[in-house]
This record gives sequence, C-alpha cells and structure tokens, in this order.
Amino acid sequence: MATYPVDITSHSGMAGADRPVVRHIGLPDLLDALRLGWEDFKAVPSHAIVLCVIYPIIGIVLARIALGYSVLPLLFPVAAGFALIGPFAALGLYELSYRRELGQEASAWHAFGVLRAPSFGSMLGLGGLLLVIFFVWVAVAHAIYVSTFGNTPAAAMPDFFTQVFATSEGWRMIMIGVGVGFLFAAVALCISIVSFPLMLHQHADMSDAMLTSMRVVAKNPIAAAEWGLIVVVLLTLGSIPFFLGLTIVMPLLGHATWHLYRKAIESPLTSSAHEPPETEKEKRYAADFPSVLLPPYGRKHRFFDSSD
Repeated sequence: MATYPVDITSHSGMAGADRPVVRHIGLPDLLDALRLGWEDFKAVPSHAIVLCVIYPIIGIVLARIALGYSVLPLLFPVAAGFALIGPFAALGLYELSYRRELGQEASAWHAFGVLRAPSFGSMLGLGGLLLVIFFVWVAVAHAIYVSTFGNTPAAAMPDFFTQVFATSEGWRMIMIGVGVGFLFAAVALCISIVSFPLMLHQHADMSDAMLTSMRVVAKNPIAAAEWGLIVVVLLTLGSIPFFLGLTIVMPLLGHATWHLYRKAIESPLTSSAHEPPETEKEKRYAADFPSVLLPPYGRKHRFFDSSD
C-alpha cells in the first residue's frame, strides 16, 4: 500500500513564522489557472466525468426530497449551491493535478490517494461545514419562494418561467434570492478558495487552511471577486441543459483551483509538504539493529504504511 510522509508538528497548527506566504494575483493568473485546469481535464477526462456526473443527480434528488412535489423552484438554487460544495467535491482532482505537475502517472485510481492524506480528517471537517452552508442556502431559497408564491407548485415548466420572469413578484424574488445567494457564496469563497489544496499539499489543519484562504481573499479582493464571478458564470452555463454541462465544468474548476492555489501560495521550503508515495523503500541493514526501532532513524519524518 502507498505511504504518506507525516509531519509530527502538523497537528498543532502552523506557527506564525511558518504560515504560508500569500502572493498577489490578478486576472491573468486566474485565466492561466483555467488553462492549466483544462490541460489536466484533457489528460484524465474519463475520471473527471465519472466523479462529477453524480453531482447533477444528487442535486435533483435533494431538490425532490426538499419539495416533495416539484423540483422546479429549487433547480436554480441547487445549481448555484454547487459553487458552495464544489471545492470539497474536487478533492481527488487536486491529487491528480499535483501528480501531473510532478510528472507522475495520473489515472482514476490515483485520485483515491487523497483518502490516505494526513489532513483528510480536516478536509472532511471543512467539507461538512460547506455541506451545512449548502443545505441552509437551499432552505433559505425555498423559504424565499414560498414567501413570494406560497406552497402551490408550478404545474409545468412554461408556467413556472412565466410566474418568475413575467410578474413583479417573480422579479422581486429573483433580486432577493440573488442578494442572499451572494452572501452565502462570499462566505464559502472566503473560507475555501485555497483551503483544500493547502490541506492536501502542506497538511494544514482546518482552522489554518480557512485562515489562509481568508488572507488570500483579503490580499487579493479583486482577483477573488473575479474568480467567484468566473465560477458562477461557468456553473450557470454548465447547468444548461439539465446540469449536463457540469460534467465538464466541475472537473475544470476543480483542476483550476489547484493551479490557483499554486499561484496564490508560495511553495514551502520545508519537507512537510505532501509528496507522492516513494517507489523504493529505504535499505536497512542487520548491523543497524536495534537502532532502526528507535525514532528518528536518519529522517526528519516517519513513514506509516496504511496497511499497518
């Protein structure tokens, strides 16, 4: 089984001097991140589609469960909500982008290597927080719809669009929904713009990763806003028709997020960063016994095999 280097100091949080250095980035960096993300997607398209094709299905099912009688009123809120949970859903894509960056083999199975990452628990924690934000957003969007049109469902698609876009109530609901949705998206962006790649690459814990993401947004507010707009536009286009475009948009954004992280955060000089599994084990000699049983043995980090 594969092994991961474990930094014994990573669980205590990053010291002030060890905090990641945040760079200034601009629109050219964002566009280049998208270009590199597209190259990654082209290199492993089958894997990306397998991972991401389930998101539209999950979204439709969640909307169906929430309403019980009609998915129409929540189609747009659910599609917009993918921007909230997308950073967590793309964990495997970050792993693939990193492997390609290092010239390593990148296939579908390599994406599951993220499950053995030392900071996977922190990733789950932040992912859970994003899911909570997603469900709260869907509930708030439903409440806005009910407060505007009541509980009577739209009978058919044309009736629904007429109700929303051809009435003053519908336009008022749109403006309120967009305003509230912007607040949810801003919160998610601030806490997760580089959090998951940072946890994967540098083994940061959840609080350090969120703090670093907020520092990136604070240092690059215009670029962060531009990135948020890019995400919204691509997700909107990918949702037409029937979310099918998300099978391309979601992996593209996932890979691009890794490259955005690499542009926004300076690479660490220490060896605590995530590295791919070693292909050769260190040689041990009989003359070294029993010193090999006592840590450390010629290394700063110990390696634990997941099969132990």
